[in-house]
Amino acid sequence: MGSRDIRAQRNELLFQKGDESQGLHVLVMGQVKLSLPSAQGAEKVVQMCEAGSTFGEAVVFLDKPYPVTAQATQDCLLVLIPKNNLLDAMQASSVLSRKMLASLSMRLYELLEDMETCTLRTSSQRVICFLGNLSPPDKPEQYEVALPASKQTIASQLNLAPETFSRVLGHLSGAGLIQVKGRTIRILNATRLRNFTS
Repeated sequence: MGSRDIRAQRNELLFQKGDESQGLHVLVMGQVKLSLPSAQGAEKVVQMCEAGSTFGEAVVFLDKPYPVTAQATQDCLLVLIPKNNLLDAMQASSVLSRKMLASLSMRLYELLEDMETCTLRTSSQRVICFLGNLSPPDKPEQYEVALPASKQTIASQLNLAPETFSRVLGHLSGAGLIQVKGRTIRILNATRLRNFTS
């Protein structure tokens, strides 16, 4: 399909908001942060991409520049599929076209959920929802999670100040719902945590 491998080191910029779209990025290994920079130097984290994620597909179809900045937060291996090659492959395969449509639909759904999180929920509800989304598939009452990014990055993703995120974690810890050790958080009672109101 004419793809090429890209290796990026931790903190390396893959592209910036406004750059011309190159194609679809597939993250094979590592982690990439998609964010919106502000004039004040802050950023709003839109998505944290893990291995297996794709990004950049929406602008391929719109023929517009990238709306976000992409930065490696770990050493990464990516595959870049140039937009013309991707469009040719989609034209030749209805299965691929349906999968791309499903991927874009899921991204829109996640963005709407993110908007709800940022506008309709309290800071405690945002953090509780975030921790709930990290739970194992079998939904145990107790489980341990390693935060997938720095607390500052997660706070930005939840539209919180870093100190607010830390304060909420401290509040939940004081209520006996979680234990925090660095970037590792142990959920002590998932049901109580979900139903917690501050």
